[in-house]
Amino acid sequence: MTRTPRTFRAALAGAALLGLTACGGGATGPSATSPHTSAQTYAPITVFAAASLHSVFDEIGADVETRTGARITFSYAGSSDLAAQLGAGAPGDVFASANEKQMTVAVDAGSVPSGTPRPFATNTLTVVTPKDDPGHVDSLADLARPGVTTVVCAPQVPCGAATKELFAATSLTVKPVSEEASVTDVLGKVASGQADAGLVYVTDATGAGEAVSVVTTPEAQRIVNTYPIAVTTHGREDPARAATAEAFVEAVRAESGQQVLRAAGFGAPNT
Repeated sequence: MTRTPRTFRAALAGAALLGLTACGGGATGPSATSPHTSAQTYAPITVFAAASLHSVFDEIGADVETRTGARITFSYAGSSDLAAQLGAGAPGDVFASANEKQMTVAVDAGSVPSGTPRPFATNTLTVVTPKDDPGHVDSLADLARPGVTTVVCAPQVPCGAATKELFAATSLTVKPVSEEASVTDVLGKVASGQADAGLVYVTDATGAGEAVSVVTTPEAQRIVNTYPIAVTTHGREDPARAATAEAFVEAVRAESGQQVLRAAGFGAPNT
């Protein structure tokens, strides 16, 4: 995992400590104590998170590991796949979805307790092309031009649902050459030149750096995905796992975590 500067670690530790104190925790490590709370035990957890969160959650997670001493394993994939895995009994302790719909799926399945998900970020789409732009794509409308090969996320995935909504809002008829299970798969196909263009989140385009070219897509600003996060039902079964899971959730929502999200291109949650 990428390690962060000492100033960020200090800020994150302080913010997460306040969060744990409010929830009844209070220690900064497996055997540490504070003047106001008893020792807190932390256990390893698994975080199920949307693929678009990969880099930021790795960064935040590294510092939570340092503070708690508990290992955090991440499972990144399309949110619909993750919700289905949780519903089938997969032992995830935290779920972070790229839209509210898939979090609702998890709540309805009993994987996440009702009323517990909290928003922590927003994201929008943008068009990307290979660096040499073989399709000469200059706008969203160009994706409907004959001969332009486009790859998108599958409709059941949050980025695919947003893509479908975007095409409907702009009255564009686009026939993609493939529909991928996650936004990172779309990005990979475009970066490798397997398609002339693709629709990905702004954050993924930012993280790709020089691997792709970004096409300004103002139409996408009206289609906003809100990302919620929650400790799962499984994550609440064991107090030590619950402590680590709550520490991670609080770290994501703390100002220090929000700074990491903003640096990656995420927007603030609407509520």
